[in-house]
Amino acid sequence: MGRHKTPLRYPGGKQRLTPFVREVLACNGGAANYVEPYAGGAGVAMELLLSRDVRRVYLNDSSRNIFAFWHAVKFDAENLCRLISRASLSLNEWDRQREIARNPEQHDLLTLGFSTFYLNRCNRSGVLTAGVIGGKSQDGRWRIDARFPRNELISRIEAIAGMADQISISDLDAEQFIVRKVNSLRATTLVYCDPPYYERAKRLYLNTYEPDDHARVAKIIQGKLRHPWLVSYDAHSHIEHLYKDRRKFMYTIQYSAITSCPGREIFIFSDGLVIPRQSVLPYISSALTSTR
Repeated sequence: MGRHKTPLRYPGGKQRLTPFVREVLACNGGAANYVEPYAGGAGVAMELLLSRDVRRVYLNDSSRNIFAFWHAVKFDAENLCRLISRASLSLNEWDRQREIARNPEQHDLLTLGFSTFYLNRCNRSGVLTAGVIGGKSQDGRWRIDARFPRNELISRIEAIAGMADQISISDLDAEQFIVRKVNSLRATTLVYCDPPYYERAKRLYLNTYEPDDHARVAKIIQGKLRHPWLVSYDAHSHIEHLYKDRRKFMYTIQYSAITSCPGREIFIFSDGLVIPRQSVLPYISSALTSTR
């Protein structure tokens, strides 16, 4: 587990794409700022920050549950780690944390942030709305504590909290975040947008998009985002059409949410962004293609 820097397991987690994003940074002269409008588990952001590939990361997630976790990491890591160290890994506690997560507006950010973390580590594939690992019977090979190595997870949080001054967090709608916050950044900046999947999203995320939402976001990214960007999506003809004038390539990735299976995803790039000639990712399965 030590190879990951983020404390969260996240459906569609992109930490395995960090080598490619790092290569993009290198090919473009680096960047002072790295931005994720859809932070989720922030796997790439944490890898880049802790390895000092970037000086500052900007995390945004419109989900109050996810925002609460990162808020606790940045502003209240000591109490968050204390809750983790004392957590009861029982079905009664799991039921209690699930009720907290279902009523986010009724709880303070530390309580909600810990609930998000607890369910993320104790639920199947890290999906906050999924069932507990091992089921209610707890008689399988894997049980509720299978993904809850306290000391390792506390160490990850402490490492991130040690760089809290270099982390900016917000809970805006992604479109507002791009227009109001990201475009105001003056230093060299790379923006990585990882919107909810076009398909299967309702099984994986608390906040999802309808087709019109995907179309609107595509227009904002391509028409209003002033910094270099890259976008990743599940490969779907509708998404390809929305970004039909951009350079892109397909790659395969092993999904582990609920059931393990290979899937096809797509990387899309802003004009002018230099793309590595040969990917450093062994599971990219097709060459860079351009529609122009």
